[in-house]
Amino acid sequence: MDIPEGLKYTKDHEWVKIDGKTAVVGITDFAQNELGDIVYIDINTVGQEVDEHEIFGTVEAVKTVSDLFMPVPGKVVEVNALLDASPEKVNEDPYGEGWMIKVEVKGSPDSLLSAAQYRELIGK
Repeated sequence: MDIPEGLKYTKDHEWVKIDGKTAVVGITDFAQNELGDIVYIDINTVGQEVDEHEIFGTVEAVKTVSDLFMPVPGKVVEVNALLDASPEKVNEDPYGEGWMIKVEVKGSPDSLLSAAQYRELIGK
């Protein structure tokens, strides 16, 4: 189970990498493993302000559909276009090519977890 140290995590299994006022967001290795084979990503919030903990899209796997929750308050400025044709990138490389959105951060998140705290949450 890969849980990189340089990222922050949510209890809903999203990861976030904040660089100044920009954040890259995706789902964790644990989450993609639990979902199984991902077949579709639906994110239609580009250009919208989304509050922390609100839904910014959904991910569809062979056996389920799951909501994606915003880890930081901000404006969705980009969706990973690679996922339109290759949603399996989330399974193959959740912290790299499988990233989902870029966000212009507005305010500070209040409930992000460190890698150690996330490991404890999932029991790894």
